[in-house]
Amino acid sequence: MSALGRVVRSGTGRRRVQTVVIALATMMAVTASVLGGSLLVASKSPFETAFKKQHGAHLSAQFDAAMVTQQQLAALAATPGVTGSAGPFGTTSITPKIKNLSLAPLSVVGRDRPDGGVDDVAVTEGRWVQGPGEIVLSADTGILARLGLEMNFPSLPGAPTLKVVGFARSVSRTADAWVTAAQVAALTPTGKTDSYQMLYRFSTADTTAQMDQHRIALASAAPDGALQGARSWLSVKQVAVRDTSLFIPFLVAFGVLGLIMSVLIVANVVAGAVSQGTRRIGILKSIGFTPSQVVRAYIGQALLPASVATALGLVLGHLLAVPVLSETSDAYGTAGLTVTPWVDAAVVGGVLAVVAVTAWAGAWRAGRLRTVDALAVGRTPAAGRGSWAAALTSRLPLPRAVSLGLARPFARPGRTMVMLIAVLFGAAAVTFAVGLGTSLNAIMSARDHDAADVTIGVVGPQFGPGVAPRTGDAAEIEAAIRAQADTKASYAMATTNATIPGKAGSTNVYAFTGDASWGGYVMVSGRWLQGVGEAVVATPFLTATETHVGDSVTAQIDGRSVTFRIVGEVLNTRNGGMLIFTDAGSLTTAGIDLPPTSHYIAVKPGTDVDAYTTALNSQLQPLGVTAAAGGTESGSDIVTILNTLTVLLTLMLVAVSGLGILNGVVLDVRERIRDLGVYKALGMTPRQTISLVITSVILTGVVGGVLGVPLGVAVQRMIVPSMGDAAGLKLPAAVVDIYQPAMLLALALGGVVIAVLGALLPAGWAARTRTATALRTE
Repeated sequence: MSALGRVVRSGTGRRRVQTVVIALATMMAVTASVLGGSLLVASKSPFETAFKKQHGAHLSAQFDAAMVTQQQLAALAATPGVTGSAGPFGTTSITPKIKNLSLAPLSVVGRDRPDGGVDDVAVTEGRWVQGPGEIVLSADTGILARLGLEMNFPSLPGAPTLKVVGFARSVSRTADAWVTAAQVAALTPTGKTDSYQMLYRFSTADTTAQMDQHRIALASAAPDGALQGARSWLSVKQVAVRDTSLFIPFLVAFGVLGLIMSVLIVANVVAGAVSQGTRRIGILKSIGFTPSQVVRAYIGQALLPASVATALGLVLGHLLAVPVLSETSDAYGTAGLTVTPWVDAAVVGGVLAVVAVTAWAGAWRAGRLRTVDALAVGRTPAAGRGSWAAALTSRLPLPRAVSLGLARPFARPGRTMVMLIAVLFGAAAVTFAVGLGTSLNAIMSARDHDAADVTIGVVGPQFGPGVAPRTGDAAEIEAAIRAQADTKASYAMATTNATIPGKAGSTNVYAFTGDASWGGYVMVSGRWLQGVGEAVVATPFLTATETHVGDSVTAQIDGRSVTFRIVGEVLNTRNGGMLIFTDAGSLTTAGIDLPPTSHYIAVKPGTDVDAYTTALNSQLQPLGVTAAAGGTESGSDIVTILNTLTVLLTLMLVAVSGLGILNGVVLDVRERIRDLGVYKALGMTPRQTISLVITSVILTGVVGGVLGVPLGVAVQRMIVPSMGDAAGLKLPAAVVDIYQPAMLLALALGGVVIAVLGALLPAGWAARTRTATALRTE
């Protein structure tokens, strides 16, 4: 090993604290960067690759078959901007049964071939339909089916049965299932095609404005009112990349915080090593080391632990990316997604380059030191630094050890500033993490709408008929609820599914009897329901249907068309946000009679909920239903992963912050060990020594905490709405502005906790140092 290599190895081993600090700070930055970079790539490339390969449709349009002919639709291919089209394909909505179990309605398209130049459907299992009595299911429907399974349709003329012969995937999400073109008529009650589907590709389709222009042009070229609905590929893409995109904003925040802390801590460690090793630098130069070699030695002492930490950070980043990437691994029939190699290379090169440049900036002073000056200087700093602060604190009515500790930060203002910034970012990370977790919980509460004190018939998310129990007469249940003297308010809810013309997949419909405005529904815009024919929908529904509050939308429910006027936008993520909340009268008017499947009750203030539930159940027992205390509650895999990653990354940042304090205090204690020896000789006890060292970081912790909390709040208010945008949600102030004064005060005190925890080890070391040993140190 060369002389330079031995110097690097000995310096790294001798400064174990500094080595650990550099390693952990670097590992934190690498882990967050690998996660953020890999998810950024994974959230885009699978969809774009599949869309290009399958010639995805830029626009999927649904036309009313009663208002337009196939010849007129074929002529629309000449509309300016259209570069390719497929169709017309007959469509209908059917509700299948499997062994008497009703499923959600399916949007079915009649298509004899899976290809055609636009939206080439990829068969993932089995084969394509070849004749009547066969059906191919979309792999994205979520139906647990197998090849050869028979699906019954007892509500259709002749009660047909279709056999599942294959599974396929349309990157444009154009249907839930496919049959032959001739089969469509047999699957409609009237024997006539309900509507036609046309698929288009355009020369320009990169922005929402461009897609709106194309949709308007098609609607103008077709007979008035013929276009029932249209879906842009941009909304499909947004849904496809939503889960992985959700992680990117907060990972970027952690990555930036980690990288900034890494730069600061590496700079502080190297600067401290140069300051503490001034005499050693002089010795190295006296035995022939050039200034360049001295600089390289200190850079090497930073790069060696940073390189090991980089490798560990890569491994940890890959392990943490697995559960997140698995969310998109089979979205398009691709193999399991892994971290892209160029992301690894970019992160490794970038982080090590930052460490090297930062270390060089700190080591440059070592190369410029004159040999004679370095040999003549000990490591005890010159007297007089911070003397004004010591004189000021000595007048305070405090124990002398405490007053000495309070003055210590002013002796090394540069080092104190680095320690303060470390605490600041640690407090900011904790503040951000607490705010993020609270906001996510608020979003989950909004999704669960769990404001009810007592519920009846609630078994979790209702995604179709027959899920919730229907025993008991609704009128008798409502009478029993009203008979309870402590009932404050109540409402009932019926659930069903609907299809929206031009949109694949089912939409959940929730029909209320009674005022449900108090049920925990968080409004984003507009207002809550006030009458028949009105609907409140979630943001993803507006995006998918390209509608706004104030527009009308038509849904197919149980073979009937129901038109709703959208009066409000609600925060809800169930079923991907494809939800319609309406009054039960809206369905009754259309001839759809749905019995309530669940009841929600609010009790008067001060009521014993358990006693109320027991009394209500005594009346409900003859009806075969049971009341339960508490509202609905459910979890989310995405939220669980987000919370887990947040806790892990926050702990790493707090650990880095604490080690930054540890490094600064170690350097300070070692520089002033002779002063401590003098204090001990004058009678300072070990307990007073510990008090002195810990007190020296209290002011730093207070200031860092006070400054870090506003930074954390600002990051939370920037990142949470960005995460909402990535998920296709608009977040109201109720789930963003969640900090309370008591919470902010506690978070500010967290800076003091970080500083004290970082100072405990060096304080113990200083207390255990013998007086004679300290006095001999130079």
